[in-house]
Amino acid sequence: MHKTLTALIALSLASMSTTATADTPALEAQAVRALENDTHAWHFVEGLTTEVGPRQAGTEAEARARAWSMAWLKDKGFANVADEPFTMDTWVPGDIARARVTAPFAQDLVVLPLGNSAATPAGGFEAEVVFFRTVDDLRAAPEGSLKGKIAYISHQMRPAQDGSHYGFAGPVRWVGPGIAASKGAIGAVIKSVGTDHHRNPHTGGTSFPAGVTPIPAGALSLPDAENLERMFERAGGKPVMLKLEMNPRQIGATRSGNVVGEIVGRNPSLPPVLLACHIDSWWNAPGAFDDGAGCAIISAAALHVKQAGQPLRTIRVLLAGAEETGLWGSRAYSDAHIDEAIAVGIESDFGADRIWRFESNFRESNPALHKRIAAAVARFGVSNGNDAATGGADLNIVRDQKGALIDLQQDGLRYFDLHHTPDDTLDKIDPVQLRQNVAVWTMVVGILANEASSILTGGPIPSAPAIMQD
Repeated sequence: MHKTLTALIALSLASMSTTATADTPALEAQAVRALENDTHAWHFVEGLTTEVGPRQAGTEAEARARAWSMAWLKDKGFANVADEPFTMDTWVPGDIARARVTAPFAQDLVVLPLGNSAATPAGGFEAEVVFFRTVDDLRAAPEGSLKGKIAYISHQMRPAQDGSHYGFAGPVRWVGPGIAASKGAIGAVIKSVGTDHHRNPHTGGTSFPAGVTPIPAGALSLPDAENLERMFERAGGKPVMLKLEMNPRQIGATRSGNVVGEIVGRNPSLPPVLLACHIDSWWNAPGAFDDGAGCAIISAAALHVKQAGQPLRTIRVLLAGAEETGLWGSRAYSDAHIDEAIAVGIESDFGADRIWRFESNFRESNPALHKRIAAAVARFGVSNGNDAATGGADLNIVRDQKGALIDLQQDGLRYFDLHHTPDDTLDKIDPVQLRQNVAVWTMVVGILANEASSILTGGPIPSAPAIMQD
């Protein structure tokens, strides 16, 4: 089936409009080669997850990931490879995470701390749990009503191809513990923001409002959260008591950095095409989907465009640091380079499953270019979306410049089974779908990098999507 699909795509590419640039035939052929037998992307993500593994932002492991990535880029012929340093406030998870219902149905629950969680006292604490079905229910709780208690916050997230339910459920994690703390809670646990039913909690960052002291905050695996909810149903009005113990901590300012590299264009004075991903991961997994695959895809695509012939514009890859804990690298890159024009920005940070939709924010301002890209990627089973692109989390510089953005939307039906869990491992990547990503990116990046017109300005940029709040 895959061979048949490849053959059909090759025939379709061969029949594309003759209005494309002179470099298009070589680009089309290179995209087909990427679809059939790209090895660059697999080599990158396999090596990163094997030789480095988990890469918590601001730690020695993230530093090793930057060194590994720089060596890989140099070995593949990228120019101007560099590690651009910045400092960040660094949180680490500790080595204790325990939750136990002590009454009325005593048993252990599986929990992980959320990023920026405070620690419990040594030995933990025990308190009554108050159940909130949604974060809006928590918002409605009277001020001071949670004094001395632990808030438990649930949600009803479901799988969606576009990942849109993350925006619906995400506030449970992003702001839930902070709201609970502001109402007097001494701790918070949430139903993991995810869609799997493995006994793996989904970690991720949380935040606390200015003036609110952080409290211990953890995520329960979905099966454990559902078990806790059943306990509330059967408790008969008796309090549900939970003992919680965690020892994360803030360790102060540490060094992180952004890795950059370039395929230099024939006219390097033209603004470059910026391809972004993030190199860090949470501590609890090797980060194959999030976001080792993204860095693999953008790097492989840049190489395939180069193999089709030196592009007109420079292609710059940005392997951003410290995305997971607050977009530190994205902000640092924008601060450092804001006066350097970017032609267009694209990010890969939604796993490794197939790309199914193309969006830009220049459908109106540059309709010819938008239509041309849409026609080129349709041959790979990618639809022309109607929404305006908002760009990935590590493209702050393009949003700050109010520039051109493209979103190549990946199939997210299983992404939130793996996201921020110990299951985010290399074996979850389908090599065929990974190659489809590289082929689509090769076509899109090749078209953009050979676009002579300087009119790559974007249209209005909508508010950043919730999915960026990783």
